[in-house]
Order: sequence, then C-alpha cells, then structure tokens
Amino acid sequence: MDLEYLLTLLLLLLSGMAAFSISTLTAGGGALLLVPVLNLLIGVNSTAPVLNAGNLLGRPVRLVLYWHHISWRAVLWYAPFAVLGALGAGFLFSKANLPVLQLIVGLFLVSTVFQYRWGKRERSFPMTFPLLAPLGVVISAIGTLIGAGGPLLNPFYLNLGLSKEALIATKTANSFLMGLAQIGSYTYFGLMSTVEWHQALALGIGISAGNYLGKKVLRKVSDLSFRKWAIAFMVISGLMLIAQAIW
Repeated sequence: MDLEYLLTLLLLLLSGMAAFSISTLTAGGGALLLVPVLNLLIGVNSTAPVLNAGNLLGRPVRLVLYWHHISWRAVLWYAPFAVLGALGAGFLFSKANLPVLQLIVGLFLVSTVFQYRWGKRERSFPMTFPLLAPLGVVISAIGTLIGAGGPLLNPFYLNLGLSKEALIATKTANSFLMGLAQIGSYTYFGLMSTVEWHQALALGIGISAGNYLGKKVLRKVSDLSFRKWAIAFMVISGLMLIAQAIW
C-alpha cells in the first residue's frame, strides 16, 4: 500500500467520524454531508457504493448504542413497505421528473421551520403508526431517486412523539434493513472491488466512532435543542434540493 492510498483511508475514517458525530444531533444527514467529500476523495462513480457500504458497517454500533430506544412498532409498520418502495423506484427512475420531485421535497423540508416554529412546537400535524406503511413506500422511493429520504422522514417521526434517542434508534433499524438490500445488489452486480471494500471499511470505522461520540454529546442536549438542530438540517437539506432542482 502506498502513502497516498493510506492517506485516503485515513481521511475517509476522519470524515466518517466528523459527519456522523454531527448527524446524531441533526437526526440524520451524515451521508448527505459525506457525498461531496467522497466525490473528491474517491470519485463520483465510487461514492454511492462505498458510502452505503460504509454506512451499513457503521450501523451495528449505532444499533447497539440505541437498541433499547427502538420503536419496534414503527419499524414493523415502515420497513416492509420501504423495501417495496425501493424496489419500485428502479422502475420509476426512467419516468419520474426528478427536478420537480426535488423541488416539492425541498419546499416541504424548508416548511418545517414554520410548522414547528423553530422547534417550539413538539408536533405540527396528526400522525399515527399505520400511516408509516404508505409513507414507507413513498419516502423510500423518493430517497432512492433523489437521496433525501432521511431528512424527509424526520417530521413524521417527530409527530409520532419520537425524539432524540428513540428517533435515531428507529431510523437506524429501518436503514439497516434497507442497507442489507443495497449491499446485496452492489455485490451481485460487481460494483464493489477490493479497493472499495477497504475504503468502505475505513469509512465504517469512522462512522462507528462518530456514532459513539455523538451519543455522548446527545445526552447533554435537551429535547428542544434536538428539535431545533433537526429542523435546521431539514431546512438546509431542503434548500440544497431546491437549488439542485432550479439548476
């Protein structure tokens, strides 16, 4: 292994640690923060498989850390239907108007700042567990198409009364199940070489460390501050999607 290769692995590890320390406070979005970094370090073509594989490798640590906070009722209502949505997204990809979809999702995410009045309101609209079934299909399909599924799901979890550890734990459990399907497809189609598995492992170690550090900080954060951080990131994600759609 040459020095440049080892430096790339080290930068992947540190980037994963930083992004997922932050994402614990923003109820997700670590992957979104890593996309431009990975594009620069390993190239656009390798970003998606390495990011998803590294994220999957880092999720067991987050699952262990937050296991007792998982809302299994939410997982049972959401995960099976999310798998269907992800599978259907492949068919929709050639037919969907992605800029319009990005614009709609972006406007919804930006509107959360008004819905929750910068986090002062605990809930903004009525939400029940059975509604997670159709949302699983729609949001996983949207996330597969435009990469914004994580932030888009936050308002619905918040309106179920899930906050802080419970929200992060439940999202992690759902994402882990989805990630297994993603990695299976990457492996089946030969998209992961030995080099990319090394990169994913370095990233996964960093993500695991970031999850651990993030939980330490999360204990000191109030529910109000957590909602404010989560809403701020949803607004930022929404503005990024709107800019991409207009561009």
